[in-house]
Amino acid sequence: MIVALTGAVLLGALAVLQASLIAGAPLGRFAWGGRNVVLPANLRIGSAVSIVLYAGFAVLILSAAGAVSVLPDSVTDVGIWVLSGYFALGVGMNAASRSRPERLVMTPVALALAAVCVVLALQ
Repeated sequence: MIVALTGAVLLGALAVLQASLIAGAPLGRFAWGGRNVVLPANLRIGSAVSIVLYAGFAVLILSAAGAVSVLPDSVTDVGIWVLSGYFALGVGMNAASRSRPERLVMTPVALALAAVCVVLALQ
């Protein structure tokens, strides 16, 4: 359960970051390749979509831990592996970012989320 809560907290923190970016906070160096200090409109839309996805990811993670039961077991079992791969890909994408702040902050976050998902998938 602690593993799942760790994942949910990390996703919540990412949602707060994305909401801050939508609001115009000068934190763009941590997201979307770090090319913009303040995000343009199209990336703000992407940030809004990210928040919705993070909520779904959190439900999936909590479902895999047995904390909530809103998804069928078959969806949870496959979904947690898909999410593991998604976050593993995110490790590579963030590590390859031209933005040093994004590399230093988001790579470990993606790695932690990938680890959370793999641990839950293997239980």
